Amino acid sequence: MMYTIIDIETTGQGNKITEISIFKYDGDKVIDEFTSLVNPQSYIPDYITVLTGIDNFMVANAPTFSEIADTVLAITEGMVFVAHSVNFDYNVIRNEFKALGIDFTRKKLCTVRLSRKLIPGHKSYSLGKICRALDIDINGRHRARGDAEATVILFEKLLQTDGSEIVINDFLKKSSKEATLPPHLPSAVFNAIPNEAGVYYFKNKKGKVIYVGKAKDLKKRVLGHFYNKTERELNLCRETADIDFELSGSELIALLMEDAAIKKHFPEYNQAAKRIPKAYAIFMFEDRNGIIHLAYNILKGAPNPLLTFYNITDCRQFLERLCMQFELCPKYCHLQEGVAQCSHYLIKTCKGVCIENESVHDYNSRVQNAIKHTMEYAKDMVIKEKGRHAEEEAFVMIRNSVYAGYGFIDRSEQIISKEDLETYLIPQKDNVDVQKIIRSYMSVGR
Repeated sequence: MMYTIIDIETTGQGNKITEISIFKYDGDKVIDEFTSLVNPQSYIPDYITVLTGIDNFMVANAPTFSEIADTVLAITEGMVFVAHSVNFDYNVIRNEFKALGIDFTRKKLCTVRLSRKLIPGHKSYSLGKICRALDIDINGRHRARGDAEATVILFEKLLQTDGSEIVINDFLKKSSKEATLPPHLPSAVFNAIPNEAGVYYFKNKKGKVIYVGKAKDLKKRVLGHFYNKTERELNLCRETADIDFELSGSELIALLMEDAAIKKHFPEYNQAAKRIPKAYAIFMFEDRNGIIHLAYNILKGAPNPLLTFYNITDCRQFLERLCMQFELCPKYCHLQEGVAQCSHYLIKTCKGVCIENESVHDYNSRVQNAIKHTMEYAKDMVIKEKGRHAEEEAFVMIRNSVYAGYGFIDRSEQIISKEDLETYLIPQKDNVDVQKIIRSYMSVGR
């Protein structure tokens, strides 16, 4: 079997190649080599220059990738593409060819995954650390030729390990996921993921959650990340060393679990739903003259809230509608502050309580009706869902239009009242994203 052992350096953001080194290897010795700087036709950031030593001046007169494409195609033709964290190098090169209208397809092997399989027990399988552990000198770390040459020596050692032929043949089978999985992710971890609904957590080598997702089919969705060739997904997969998961039983609860997990862990690869928006509430109080006020404030500063919102505009607009519908005073609904009497530009329904033209008793009677209306507006609801297995049911609880959480119940349990559900409730925080999830679920007529 013939191999090309490859390493590239890139611009980082955008992943345009700045240097490439290819060693053709026949399983015994190197029989050809191609190494070249590459003009990426884009800016090389300073942090990349610090890491690799390659700056914009060095590549100014270097050939572009299109100028070396034929050479790369020829030297890799019919060869197995070998690299340390192969998916990164392979996909960057493949994208360069794609931009030229050329389909680049090669069988591939990852020396990280091979090392994990053939020489287990090392703390780290990064190129620098595994080479140090195996006494392999790297002459030019973070330069394409130095790293590629070290990978050749590492690959030689792997080929000489007992059982290497069987392992490599297994890795190269079309049915094998080994070339697809992230380099640092053990196969056993992926194989343990079920084809069921739930949430999944990508973790890095330190155990930190770096991405949270949800799916109807966890295994299928997770595998989809490994086939995605975008720069963001490639970087995510390179950092992934473990995947944890939780079953949800249904897509709705998976969505709710996902939102809570993102807001708890703030994973760097989750761009949406990280914010924890402020909650606002409408509440009531009585002043020293006995007048009942309706007001709004952030939820934490609202005693005995009547209704909760996650947008201050929605909160104020609801109060304005309430004020008009029940002919209340904008001053005592706190839609106007610091005024002796109301003079709202939109609301003209006040009967004069603010200038003593109406009795406090009559005014408060309408405020009480408004409060009753508000309490009726706030709904209690329980949404039933599938459980995580056949002997289980799940539910989502809404109290006063506020999401309270979800829970799971064995089908053998007798549930007579909503209070019985409280025992099984897993309390959760409400927020605008959760409200959107539930509204969207309800809108499809389930």
